[in-house]
Order: sequence, then C-alpha cells, then structure tokens
Amino acid sequence: MATVKVVSIISRAQTLLKDASGARWPVLELQLWLNDSYREIVTLHPDANAEVGTFVCAAGYRQTLETNYPYAYKVLEVLNNSAATSNKKFVKLVSKRSMDSMVPDWYNQTASVNIEKYMYDQRVPKDFLVYPPATTAARLEIIYSTVPQPHTLTEAQLQNAATAEVIRLDDIYGSPILDYILYRAYTKDSEQPNNAARAAAHYQAMVTSLNFKVQSDESVAPGSS
Repeated sequence: MATVKVVSIISRAQTLLKDASGARWPVLELQLWLNDSYREIVTLHPDANAEVGTFVCAAGYRQTLETNYPYAYKVLEVLNNSAATSNKKFVKLVSKRSMDSMVPDWYNQTASVNIEKYMYDQRVPKDFLVYPPATTAARLEIIYSTVPQPHTLTEAQLQNAATAEVIRLDDIYGSPILDYILYRAYTKDSEQPNNAARAAAHYQAMVTSLNFKVQSDESVAPGSS
C-alpha cells in the first residue's frame, strides 16, 4: 500500500540536489522522472506492480493481455479457470515445444471453456497460448504486471505540501524511485564535475535496493525454508 506522497518524494529530491527553488531542476521535470521511474522499476522487476485479475478470453489459442488490461506489461502466471460454467481447475504451465510434440494439432482442437494448459514465451511478454483453444465464455484468473499511470500534477500542486496524491507503487519502492530521479537529474547536469559519477551511483543504488528486496522476498516466501 502506498502512503508516501508525490510531493514528499519531489521535496526530498530537491533537498538532495540543493535546489529547493527548482531553478535548475523544475518540479514538473522531477515529476516526469518520477513517472519514468515506474517504467524502469517494473521493467527490472515486473512483480513490483503485480495484480490479480479475471482475464476474459478471446476465441482461439492466442490470448493478449492488452485486450483486457491496456497498461499491462507482461504475464506473470495463469492460475485457474474461473468462469461460472467451468470446472474451476488450475491451469498448468507447459512449454510450447513439448505441447507441439505431444499434440501436434493442438491449435485445431475443439474450443472449450475449460483451459488445461498454457504456454508463455518471454519474447512476447504480453501474450500467452492456451490449450485447448478458448471459447469466448472462458475466464482465467491470472497474475500480471502493469505499469502505473503517470502523475499529472500541476506545478502549483507539486509545490504545495498539502497535495495528497501518493506514489503508485508500494512505499517500499520510495527509495528506488528517489534514486532514479536523482540519477536522471545528475545525468542532465553530467557536464558538471563529478555529476556523471553521481548519476551512475544513484542508478546503481536503485538496482541494488531492488535486488535486495527480491532476495529478501525469496528468503521468507512460503516453502523457502
């Protein structure tokens, strides 16, 4: 859950940049980089903004996330059948190669509301294939990653400490977001002595923080002990 306000992140960035007036780095520019941080974080760690939803299947074997979720980034997992008329069973992940080997004509099998297997290719992150091919009545519970929508606060709102809008990722990502903003700020001023190194240090700090979170999550995940 997010409770950290956008204006708080912007204010911290201004403090660290020693630019409280926004003379060198205007608040609207800092907001743009905050928005960019969402895309960077989700690209590096898609589960940073994972959601669970009911996917309405299209007829056939190929399913595309964007038909249901316009801002989706990639499929994380297909869980189970969820249509009222389905068997509600789990859906097994298999490789397309093994599916082609076991059932060469699986593409042309009779369509069903009960999906048994799904296939996923990292090269096409917003698509997945289902067997048997789906009917339009098929529904699947899935986990997917999505990119948060950008903030569009005005300059006056960004300069007002009372502005209540919060960041669109969990509070745990507040530090990586701030490091990304500082990375972009120092990159803009990279002709100044030491700023290129500062930019690189903040980007690395963001990546390190995200990686530590992944390691921590894995160490306490159910079944990890």
